[in-house]
Amino acid sequence: MKHLPNLLTSMRLILALFMFVALAAAAGGVPRLSEMLTPQAQFSLERWAFWAFVVASVTDFFDGWLARKLHAESVWGAILDPIGDKVLVCGAVLGLLALGPQPMVVLPAGLILFREFTVSALREVGAGKGVKLPVTTLAKWKTTLQMTALGAELLVASWGAFDLSNDPGVQGPFTLAAHGLFWLAAIVTLITGAQYWEQTHRALSED
Repeated sequence: MKHLPNLLTSMRLILALFMFVALAAAAGGVPRLSEMLTPQAQFSLERWAFWAFVVASVTDFFDGWLARKLHAESVWGAILDPIGDKVLVCGAVLGLLALGPQPMVVLPAGLILFREFTVSALREVGAGKGVKLPVTTLAKWKTTLQMTALGAELLVASWGAFDLSNDPGVQGPFTLAAHGLFWLAAIVTLITGAQYWEQTHRALSED
């Protein structure tokens, strides 16, 4: 049981990889394989990718909760967990963009990627200087918001794969809500990035 949290985290990494490859293949980005796919197979891949993302997102809550419940916190888990989060989020963003032109998501998607890579670099530089960047409460909510927004955007991008209603009165409001949530996630993501930047700058200045 002590290894269960790390197993869930590892599963998140595997699901994230599967999700990205499935979306890339459905979008025609995998040589040879994509050429052999029928429209039905492409829709099937989009559905599987969406559910892989949902399951992977749920594991993000349970691995940490189980680690505390079982007193199974470990250095390996502390390393894997943020990696799993970033791989899942970045893979979903890239997969979303691969599905086709979506002007309303390009800018927030780019800002999210920019922040994630920047904070990863800050952590790496800070670690070399003995500076730790503890995860803030807002950053935890940021991850939840990102995954909720990405799930909604993946559903919008794969709307036809799920045989959902084509009624503009249904699809339109859901699409607007998904875009709004995604922009909100991008804004919160930038705020947390600025907080980490300030923490690092202050710590390095004191040294």
